Parts: sequence; structure tokens; C-alpha cells
Amino acid sequence: MSLAELGRFSRNEAMILVGALEAQGIPAIAFDEGASIADGSQFLIPVRVMVDADDLADARAIVAAAG
Repeated sequence: MSLAELGRFSRNEAMILVGALEAQGIPAIAFDEGASIADGSQFLIPVRVMVDADDLADARAIVAAAG
């Protein structure tokens, strides 16, 4: 398994996207979701959504369909 970055999103968008991908059978994980929580800038730092490299094309199609 090799992880690939699907994209960088706001924290809320990333959490919704991870759920949507997993609902479609694509395991996903959000990286950096807790970054800088101590200084209150956690909502300003983009969250990376990662998927298996083999699922990247399907994940991109789901993101594109969602607009």
C-alpha cells in the first residue's frame, strides 16, 4: 500500500470527504487535522486527504462529481 495525496482541503471539507470516500469503499485518512491546535490556527492550515495510490483515480472522480 502506497499513500497518495488526493488534495488539501479545509478541516471540515476534509472530514466530510473522508466520510464520503469511505462510504464508496475507498479508505481515506486526513493528515494534519490537528496541526497548530495549541495556537488556535487549526482551521487555517489545509488538511491533506490521503488515499491508496491504486484508489486515487476513483477518489478524484468522486471529488469531481461533488463539485
